[in-house]
Amino acid sequence: MIRSCRRSQFRRKVSDSSGQVLTGASLLMRILILRRLLMREVFTVGEKHIGILLPPSVGAVIVNAAVTLAGRVTANLNYTATSELVNACIGRAEIKHVLTSRRVMEKLDLNLDSEVLCLEDLRDKVTWLDKVVAAIEAYLFPAALLDWLLGLNRIDLDDVLTVIFTSGSTGDPKGVMLTYRNVESNVDAIARTVRPQREDTILGILPFFHSFGYTVTFWGAMALDLAGAYHFTPLDARAIGKLARQCRATILLATPTFLRSYIKRCPAEDFADLNVVVVGAEKLPASVADGFEQKFGVRPAEGYGATELSPLVSVNVPHSRSDCMAGEVDFKEGTVGRPVEHVKVKVVDRETSVDLPVGQSGMLLVTGTNVMKGYLGQPEKSAEVLRDGWYVTGDIATIDEDGFITITGRESRFSKIGGEMIPHVRVEETIQECVAGENEEEPLVVVTAVPDERKGEKLVVVHKPLSKSAEAICAELVAAGLPLVWIPAVQNFMEVEEIPLLGSGKIALKAVAELAKQRFGAPE
Repeated sequence: MIRSCRRSQFRRKVSDSSGQVLTGASLLMRILILRRLLMREVFTVGEKHIGILLPPSVGAVIVNAAVTLAGRVTANLNYTATSELVNACIGRAEIKHVLTSRRVMEKLDLNLDSEVLCLEDLRDKVTWLDKVVAAIEAYLFPAALLDWLLGLNRIDLDDVLTVIFTSGSTGDPKGVMLTYRNVESNVDAIARTVRPQREDTILGILPFFHSFGYTVTFWGAMALDLAGAYHFTPLDARAIGKLARQCRATILLATPTFLRSYIKRCPAEDFADLNVVVVGAEKLPASVADGFEQKFGVRPAEGYGATELSPLVSVNVPHSRSDCMAGEVDFKEGTVGRPVEHVKVKVVDRETSVDLPVGQSGMLLVTGTNVMKGYLGQPEKSAEVLRDGWYVTGDIATIDEDGFITITGRESRFSKIGGEMIPHVRVEETIQECVAGENEEEPLVVVTAVPDERKGEKLVVVHKPLSKSAEAICAELVAAGLPLVWIPAVQNFMEVEEIPLLGSGKIALKAVAELAKQRFGAPE
């Protein structure tokens, strides 16, 4: 980061939709000033984990970098979660201080079990000496000398850099400990895959409490020779389009859900400079890829990852950055790409854990420099998913002869009914195809399951208002060739005003299951 800021000393390095714009040296100076303040005024001896409650912005970049340079472990907290959930994370990491801003706290209804420090309260504590020393360090000191002064030469690559709490889409959040080696390997993978150029600007719309946002749009922008432009929420399509146009953004990382919104709400000129779009977190429907390409001239590439994997595992190389020789392939539609550098994958039988041959569906396992150190304070949970250096993803996948991965479902998203394993995602996608219009900006349907005395489980379709009746949909599922046991009962369709989403844009599967249980679950 220090060297990257030096290379862009007098060029724009970061900006955000509030109008803040900083060059590389100016950014580094502010980071160093805040580091001095935090070490002098806030941090106590032995304090390890520091909570950060800020949306993607220039301020969030400065705070995350300053805390790291101060030798502490960052823990970006989910500001879209409840007080109970955030406090569970604070307790797990034994966080004494949460750094935030008064404006953020005024918008959030949170009561936190730690000392909340609003950054505005530190402004009056900045001295002329802080400014002079930081300016000399940022503009004049050789980078190697600055490394030594800050103690960066004493960092072990296996030291914990950050704690990212899992999304809780299927259960309670766990604190994923990511090391310097984990994040460095992922940033290196981005450099090799996307091949960022000096003229590139990456749109930072994913929250830093999400591993994709933290690793790629924060550290990727900081450590590589490109600029970052940040907006507070990925849901604000028009503001994001305006920011992209102003900073001539070339790289966008998002989810299919967010792309739907941009297709509908952003004029084509907003993304005129885009040439790399990578999506993850959920399956990319062909209709969304087609719609985005038709409007903005860029075909989204699909990737795959998990918080526990820093997060990147595999990605299709965007066409604009491909250097394939004739006859080679680095992009396959419908797959999540091939593993990135220093990452290996395999598929095993779900029951026997025996390695499966090419093309067979089974549990996806991942090993490499991206695998987390473990779950904070939960060695038993770590042991459940880490086996001989391999991380058990919980995702069902196939790997083809060229090494491309296709995700076919998630283990937790299967139901066993009548002795047959039924994939929720397949049923969900077929229903979505029956009812969705071209410009739907959010998922209309989520399939979940509740216990059933007679069959063990029964499928429940949680959906927004639909243009077709449950009877008509079930008839189309039959016509589409789905087995009868896969087809939900008409009475098990449940209409809701909105599908619950997490702050990262993923469907909140735990909340969906709870809704279904409240309506269809057996009485206590």
